[in-house]
Amino acid sequence: MVPIFMTTTATHAFPGPDNVFRTQLDNGITLLVRENHAAPVVVLDGYLPVGSIHESAGRAGLASFTASLLTRGSSRYDFDTFNESVESVGASINVGAGDHVTNFSTESLAEDFPRMVELLADVLRRPTFPAEQMERVRGQWLVRLQEREQNTRSVAHRRFHELLYGDHPYGRPGSGYPETIQAISREDVVAFHRDNYGPQGAIVVVSGAVTAETVVELIVTHLGDWTGPAPQQSLPPVTSQTDIRRESIAMPGKVQSDILIGALAIARSDPDYFAVQVANNILGQFGLMGRLGEVVREEQGLAYYSYSTLDTDIGPGPWLAAAGVNPANVELAVESIRAEFARLGAEPVSDEELADSKANMTGRLPLALETNDGVTSQLLNMEWYGLGLDYLHRYADNINAITAEDVQRVAAQYLRPDVYTLVVAGPTIE
Repeated sequence: MVPIFMTTTATHAFPGPDNVFRTQLDNGITLLVRENHAAPVVVLDGYLPVGSIHESAGRAGLASFTASLLTRGSSRYDFDTFNESVESVGASINVGAGDHVTNFSTESLAEDFPRMVELLADVLRRPTFPAEQMERVRGQWLVRLQEREQNTRSVAHRRFHELLYGDHPYGRPGSGYPETIQAISREDVVAFHRDNYGPQGAIVVVSGAVTAETVVELIVTHLGDWTGPAPQQSLPPVTSQTDIRRESIAMPGKVQSDILIGALAIARSDPDYFAVQVANNILGQFGLMGRLGEVVREEQGLAYYSYSTLDTDIGPGPWLAAAGVNPANVELAVESIRAEFARLGAEPVSDEELADSKANMTGRLPLALETNDGVTSQLLNMEWYGLGLDYLHRYADNINAITAEDVQRVAAQYLRPDVYTLVVAGPTIE
């Protein structure tokens, strides 16, 4: 592999084909570099294509647990030496896992970047999973899971996904359950790393005060000879919901009830992605959390907070609304949220509301790209989802092409009154 470095002059302010270097190493790692010499800082962000979809139900949490142990000891650095090496120069190295990927990142001064790449490569490739550190992390993990089960919002989110997805991998929390974390052995962790960690399909993105030539040399030196498996990203089919699912979870002693209500919507690759994003911004994001914030919270005073969100991935994710309410107002808040669902699907939004929402969405993009972290995050997801290096250049056109009819159509399609999941977690009202 002989990289060809860019010699053209950038013509667009956003990261794109004219100012992002992209190449693929012989072992399957895709590398993207956006040079930014405005400050002496470098950010590296990356994905390995391994996550919780690659663990069994009986070992739920294994992907995240494994990722959390990588920085606890490697072939060249024990826990204390690793932390001293990173913290002594004010840098950071983080690793964590999601449904499909294990994310890794570093941030440092440019002069310390080569050292961070060396450290990161060692923990990704050669972790030792010390038994003492594993039990320490397990203890911390179990405490967090106990805290999760005492938080009404966390309980509502967990149970919502369980009801929506059933026994599908998307239905299990990435952090697992107390019994599954207790069951994970060191042999499980070692095997999970051996069988799933490797360079095939990995993505590394770098932005900051460094040249593309330097980055390629560093990545080739420390990761270029890495070999290993390429985990499959295929998912079992997600069963479409055709009914209403409601569940109330009693949590005595709490003073707030948390509501989640929504339905299965789209995958990231769906042609309706931008239409649903615009509709969601109107429903529960723009300004004081869109219509939900304006009506349910401000006008009716039924919620401490109320918003909507769209969660998309390789597989279909939910479009849902969330609210924190006085327990006495649960049913009123639910009906108010459902009324806003119905209004969005029954009535076209005004030209002014649609224009304001589009301006908000397109205006947020430059702000998201002001930092190296923002740039690497955008480029990483563009590469992961195959959106193309010119995606950010096309973004405003994609948003501005959405019509009031598009918004009304997707709202009517996905926010149906006869198909939804509702979870309420909080104290019971006698």
